[in-house]
Amino acid sequence: MVLGGTMGLHLAVRIAKLMNIELGDIEVKKFPDGETYIRVKSNVEGKNVIYINSLQRNPNDQVIETIYTLETLRDLGAEKVIAIIPYMAYARQDDRFNPGEAISIRILGKLFRSIKVDRIYTIDMHLHRIRDPREVFGEGFRNLTAVKELAKYVKKHYNLENTVVIGPDEESEQWAKIMAEELGVDFGVLEKRRITAEQVTIEAKGVNVKERDVVIVDDIISTGGTIEAAVKALGNLGARNIIVTCAHPLLVGNALPRLLKLNIVDLIGTDTVLSPISKVSVAPVLVEALKKDLKT
Repeated sequence: MVLGGTMGLHLAVRIAKLMNIELGDIEVKKFPDGETYIRVKSNVEGKNVIYINSLQRNPNDQVIETIYTLETLRDLGAEKVIAIIPYMAYARQDDRFNPGEAISIRILGKLFRSIKVDRIYTIDMHLHRIRDPREVFGEGFRNLTAVKELAKYVKKHYNLENTVVIGPDEESEQWAKIMAEELGVDFGVLEKRRITAEQVTIEAKGVNVKERDVVIVDDIISTGGTIEAAVKALGNLGARNIIVTCAHPLLVGNALPRLLKLNIVDLIGTDTVLSPISKVSVAPVLVEALKKDLKT
């Protein structure tokens, strides 16, 4: 059975159809005092249950909803509980940058481990200082990528002759490499180079973008500031047509109009976070992993 939370029902519907399995029902509501009410309306006893919810928009509410639902599924006698968290919030708070800070992602990992979920899937979790998320979430954790699906979309809709892939910073190199391999083109990352104490230039490390089309790829677009700076820098370096892609289009505040005003050809995200640019679904990636793992 597949169950979808408040921010995961769209993917639950798609996965149920692709895997030809039952779509269950959950009731989620808020009491007047703000407390979350959860009721699993389908019979899950003795079943393998896949629960999907993305920790987006109101991440604190989604964390509570997700933890409460997963524990309830276990308590109601589900044989196996599989959690799909398409967007894993708090992953960027992976260290104590200032004295006294909570290391949020490690605390979240402890919460998930306490429920004893059989397996957890996420998509393109922000990994910087934590190289292996299994250290945080346990051995059953799987970090999948949506970048290959983004590449398929780009390949289908655009001519890739004389195209390069660019990551907007060094952290995005991992996704730029995957995108470039799928498209069969070169890749590089943007790098700041300090000329003087006041003067900084941005260069494309590893590739020449002059008079070439560019596909930018990153894991998250939040406020849009990083992408805006990257697009402007690439324009200054002589790039021609620019396509922007990302796994998680959070698009906080005025991010979308901010990006739409830029001189770009297309803005493409996935449905880990539902948005006006969610043109690519991660359902096929998740189904492929689920089918493979459920056999073992």
